[in-house]
Amino acid sequence: MTVKSQTMTSLRPSDLAREHGLSAQAVRNYERDGFLPPAERTDSGYRLYTEVHAAALRAFLALVPTYGHATAGRIMRALHDGALDDALTLIDHGHSGLLRDRETLAAVRDALGRLTAERAGPTEAKEATRPGPGPAEPSGATGATAATATGSGAHRAWTVGELARHLDVTPATLRKWEEAGVLAPARDPATGYRVFRADDVRDAELAHLLRRGGHPLDHIATVVRRIRTAGGADALAASLGDWQSKLTARGVAMLHAATHVSRYLTLLELRASATSPAGPLHA
Repeated sequence: MTVKSQTMTSLRPSDLAREHGLSAQAVRNYERDGFLPPAERTDSGYRLYTEVHAAALRAFLALVPTYGHATAGRIMRALHDGALDDALTLIDHGHSGLLRDRETLAAVRDALGRLTAERAGPTEAKEATRPGPGPAEPSGATGATAATATGSGAHRAWTVGELARHLDVTPATLRKWEEAGVLAPARDPATGYRVFRADDVRDAELAHLLRRGGHPLDHIATVVRRIRTAGGADALAASLGDWQSKLTARGVAMLHAATHVSRYLTLLELRASATSPAGPLHA
């Protein structure tokens, strides 16, 4: 097939739509929004699409699942504006985000493994060396809260001061984590003070390890919510496995999208070389 026949064969909106189960109007809307290059028109005003437009549509639809509709549109508009580096920068951001998520998952697994190993030690010795409660809620507990703090094991309740000393952070840090959604302690009905149960302590310990690894609070909050929702150890392992599967699928989708974008760039180059010495990608 010649360059001209490959890039200039006329296609109708319905031809492009049929391949993807879309309506012809959706294809026209994509052109209007800049996701497809402008189509030529017949004397009677009908659009004339080509294989270039078909390739553009495939590239856009392949970008959407992993980059999102808005970013996929920005990538396509950048290509049509001749801003190839801008389009590649947007794609690079997507790969960077995927790498960050992979590193976060690895850090979560490592942190949970360390927490599990630490908790496998002598519980009695740990309980004996934990600091007692202080005089007020910002640094300890009083009244009913102090009574609950004398328990042991999974049923023991911690005050904000105890947990802060356990992690070697300030009570203000724990409150900041709570504001960010990392922690969700209950309140003692008698005093209104924060009460940290076993799951809250686990979340705080995990957040502490991830913060030391340089992870921002918003990412930690997302991770902790995932773990909090998972519940027990088996469910947590399944949740982390599901997270891994989603990251893998996202990486494969990026490869799929890159294939279609590369194909589209090739056709744009062919069309540009057939019409002028300096096409839109080199402007």
